[in-house]
Amino acid sequence: MINSMAAQHAIWPRKGDVIFEIAGRAKEAIEIYGQEKVINSTIGALIDDDGKLICMDTVYKELKSLPNEKIAAYSALEGQPDFLEAVQTACFREYRPKSHIKATATPGGTGSIKHAVWNYTNEGDEVLICDWYWAPYETITEEVGRKIRTYQLFNDKGEFNIESFKENFEYLVKKQKRVLTIINTPAHNPTGYSLSDVEWDKVLEIMKNACINEDNKIILYVDAAYLDFAGEVFEKREFFTKFSELPSNLFVIVGYSMSKGYTMYGLRSGAAIGISSNKEITEEFFYSCLHSGRATWSNGARGAMEVMTAIASDPKKLIAYEEEKSKYKKMLIARGKAFVESSKEAKLEILPYKDGFFISIPHENPKALMEELVKHNLFAVSLKKGIRFAVCAVSEEKCKKAPAIIKKAMEAIK
Repeated sequence: MINSMAAQHAIWPRKGDVIFEIAGRAKEAIEIYGQEKVINSTIGALIDDDGKLICMDTVYKELKSLPNEKIAAYSALEGQPDFLEAVQTACFREYRPKSHIKATATPGGTGSIKHAVWNYTNEGDEVLICDWYWAPYETITEEVGRKIRTYQLFNDKGEFNIESFKENFEYLVKKQKRVLTIINTPAHNPTGYSLSDVEWDKVLEIMKNACINEDNKIILYVDAAYLDFAGEVFEKREFFTKFSELPSNLFVIVGYSMSKGYTMYGLRSGAAIGISSNKEITEEFFYSCLHSGRATWSNGARGAMEVMTAIASDPKKLIAYEEEKSKYKKMLIARGKAFVESSKEAKLEILPYKDGFFISIPHENPKALMEELVKHNLFAVSLKKGIRFAVCAVSEEKCKKAPAIIKKAMEAIK
């Protein structure tokens, strides 16, 4: 009897994605009880107060105005040249590092992560991430025969745990000589934490010390997927200047996504941006990614690239886009503030939140808490160490109500 036809490396546990599964249950509850009686905090996308996906008018007006051939045509394998310039400007703004920089187009930020893991680690290597992490990091590393190693994100003071980071980083340097570290900031998924300038200085100091030994190869991947919804304007980009003139064996890759800042979730567009003091290193990066992209997805979505380029090249369109984005950023800030303040009133412990789409609540039995919350028509995503609440998807009014419901659910399962 034939039990399997797949190759051994392609056989995985038969389970669905936890986020899409609980999101489906939330949708069913809305159909039964109505939108106003359900709190659906499962979706990692901007949702308006009526439960509809926010799609920026300035972005989709531009997309729909494009000639059909500009949407339908293949793009260059590395991405259209004008897009590659525009995406660097969109990412760095006035904080562009003084280094050699090359970019390649990817299908969203996820494609950029895949490039980093595949091209900058060896089979069996461990990739360093924090213990509160976006689950696909693990999926991507597993898929290509790598593993993850975690450090504690927070210390007892609710600050970035530089001691835990240093201990685990130095362990991997000694073990592997080559270390890829993924840091998701600003507006970390799932906690909403953003590293401060002082914390960045400490991280880079540890990495620079490792680079004294020229045999060590240190790769820092900055997952900046939520960059456009962090801070008041562009101040949360200032840390990019710290990547100027780094040691040549410390290579930085920034993953930029159009999913959040341009509300182009399904069009799958973004970029991997390589930064090095050595021009040859960035050239090597470019062609490594070009080869991997051709072997995996061929090329990116031309229409999305054309939209970014058109907006970036027209001052009036850029101003209109920034004004529209600012409106939604203010909405997000108000929702986050409402949840944080109500958590204090309800005496609900949450992890330090500074920016972005998500807030996390630590709990020793996340799945039980998630199921208890379903009884209250509140839907959140269970993680390994707690639950994730998506303020991006929940009205300010419901963000005020949610902490008390979560606290009550915690007490019910004690």
